[in-house]
Amino acid sequence: MRTAMSTAALLAAIAVLGGGRETAAAEYRTAPVTIERSAHMTTVGGTVIPYKEVTLTAQIPGQVKLVAGREGDAVETGQVVVSINDDELQARKRAAEAALVAAEAGLRNAQVQYSRELWSPRTGQPTGMGLPSMMDKFMQPFSGQYSGGNDPNVRRYADLYGQAKGVDDARSAILQSRAQIEQLDAKIRDASLTAPFGGVIVKKMVEQGDTVQPGQPLMKIAYTAYLRIQAEVPVGLVSSLRIGEFLPARIDVGQGIPVQARVSQIFPMADTSRHTVTVKFDLPSGLPGGPGSYAEIMIPDNGNNTAGSPAVPAEALVWRGSLPAVMVLKDGKPTLRVVRLGSQLHDGRISVLSGLNGGEEVILQAPGPGLAPPPQAMQSGRP
Repeated sequence: MRTAMSTAALLAAIAVLGGGRETAAAEYRTAPVTIERSAHMTTVGGTVIPYKEVTLTAQIPGQVKLVAGREGDAVETGQVVVSINDDELQARKRAAEAALVAAEAGLRNAQVQYSRELWSPRTGQPTGMGLPSMMDKFMQPFSGQYSGGNDPNVRRYADLYGQAKGVDDARSAILQSRAQIEQLDAKIRDASLTAPFGGVIVKKMVEQGDTVQPGQPLMKIAYTAYLRIQAEVPVGLVSSLRIGEFLPARIDVGQGIPVQARVSQIFPMADTSRHTVTVKFDLPSGLPGGPGSYAEIMIPDNGNNTAGSPAVPAEALVWRGSLPAVMVLKDGKPTLRVVRLGSQLHDGRISVLSGLNGGEEVILQAPGPGLAPPPQAMQSGRP
């Protein structure tokens, strides 16, 4: 692509790129555009997502009495973000605590009755004849003959067992009351939903006063300090990905932001209908934009590794806003040509996807780290 420039702007650009010297071709530092044999890069679209996110849902039915914040507000770990009215649960808990007090009193009474039976057996109890026990020694032969016997040892064992069972029943009542209190405490905790991690409220589904049911979504919280790209990669390209490797990507913010994304997660199973695999790529921190932005990731296609693409040194690049370009020396004169960049090669050169054919001579700027910024004279010229 060629860009027309006025004579004054062209002379200024030549002065900057050539260090203020005349337009003789021999005075420029140039480098040839080489053809590099590398894997073909396929562009796959994706979406910027938070590093992690969670959707809080209602655990109990009731009326929402508190919603802390709105979309975009920051929350801290453990902060209550949604609260549901728990008056009924509090009343049931007080009733369970009263039942626990009564059960503890019943246990003490059962223990006293057992001790009394153990050390002072009951006397004066009526027999089967309706007479006091003091008459048992006179009536025992007759009662034993007609009522099947009245062994005092058996009766003693039965009395002790009955009192011991009363103690066990009282202990069971205490355990049941405590379990009911613990169950109510858990429901009371579920009435107040807290943020599991520090982040930002990205979606609010309820307002104060709404009536909710268990399982109903209430709020979505995301950790946005770090972002990821989630892309559906065709199955044929997944084999070329390795965890931890960096790939060129572009975030659709403004005129596009080129970044290096790291492969962080490759899902183990492909989608049976689309035949794609979900892959997540970590992005560097501090990028503009946010979750939901469109992104593109360039993935090498190992099945087509014979194709060659032009490559230029990094110091040959100039920038017009966010558009990369190079100065091609043709017939001894520099010509601005806008290019589309690919990935950085192992020798530091940058592959060019479009704008160059190979074999051209590009003018080098003063060497510097990374991609050279645009000259001041080029910024003033009109494309």
